Amino acid sequence: MKDDQLRPTPSARDRDPGGRARNARPRDGLGRPLPHGAQGVARQPEGVPRTPVQALDEAQHLLDTGLPFHAHEVLEDAWKAAPEPEREVWRSLAQLAVGLTHAARGNPAGATALLRRAAAGLTPYEPRPPHGIDATGLARWARHHADLLSVGDSAAPLPAPHLRHAPPS
Repeated sequence: MKDDQLRPTPSARDRDPGGRARNARPRDGLGRPLPHGAQGVARQPEGVPRTPVQALDEAQHLLDTGLPFHAHEVLEDAWKAAPEPEREVWRSLAQLAVGLTHAARGNPAGATALLRRAAAGLTPYEPRPPHGIDATGLARWARHHADLLSVGDSAAPLPAPHLRHAPPS
């Protein structure tokens, strides 16, 4: 068999309008690929314009319903759309969601690394966090759970953190 017969033809590969490769395989609730034809969980659409409050509300809902991979996609969109001074806080929130995803997938080493990275990225925002983000509480939460995971003292999945300060009652 010739080499060109082993590779899919360019038209057979899933590409976006810009020609970048996409993975059209269905995915489970934690973003893991499933076999073609399997019933998967609908993915978050990419590039949806949201206000910061809408992004935080949607991500919080997804975290609360056990879909941290999907929350990561929402937070990643916010990160890409954020003005430069806020980019790191959104990146850190996306990393926190990926850390939760790794924990739920049973990967404590990956979860620990991402949670520590998220905590480090949130720390500079503690004095003046944008959009009511609880940078202090989230950094503390991430460090605490990273410490537990690093010594094998936590069960997956982790509880969903609260992304914003609770409104005054």
